[in-house]
Amino acid sequence: MDQELYSKERSASLDLLLRFQRLLVSKLYPADCVGQVLNTYSPDLLGVGSLLKKYTALLCTHISDILPVATSIACTSHRHFAEVSCVVDGDLTGILLPELVVSIVLLLSKNAGLMQEAGAIPLLAGLLEHLDRFNHLAPGKERDDNEDLAWPGIMGSFFTGQSCRNNEEVTLIRKADLENHNKDGGFWTVIDGKVYDIKDFQTQSLTGSSIL
Repeated sequence: MDQELYSKERSASLDLLLRFQRLLVSKLYPADCVGQVLNTYSPDLLGVGSLLKKYTALLCTHISDILPVATSIACTSHRHFAEVSCVVDGDLTGILLPELVVSIVLLLSKNAGLMQEAGAIPLLAGLLEHLDRFNHLAPGKERDDNEDLAWPGIMGSFFTGQSCRNNEEVTLIRKADLENHNKDGGFWTVIDGKVYDIKDFQTQSLTGSSIL
């Protein structure tokens, strides 16, 4: 709400949708609902959750229609991508979707049961393929992907330009070696034929060892 400049540039209908979206999120985030057990939610909360699901479905339908068209135009050239990105950034995709995703992640972290009951999260998964296709057209995508994958202290050295092929000797690790190493408390994993040691990341991860 502090960015009044952007608020003035938005259309009245888009600004109204954003306020409505924030109202839904605020209704699902009362202090007394945290920690409730599944199936013990009030009808009002379940009603708001159902409304959030319908709102998310309509938003995802619109974005699913817009992004393929945007991608087909943006793939023409970098200039077209820049122009299309500006249009998308001012559309529902750039204004409502980012805040909705962050809000749902916040609600999920505070009250996973209620969000699972609402059923809005699976609807967002349908957008991943469309978003991924569009984002892959961005200039410098490979560099950004490398930076995203370069976890501090884990894979950073892999993307510094010193490829293992340039080394005098390449270490070959057999499957049995990897299994024995992990049995002894190590944490090696294989991605595209390369072995990575993510033991240090295991202690920093918020997802837990089972998902890793």
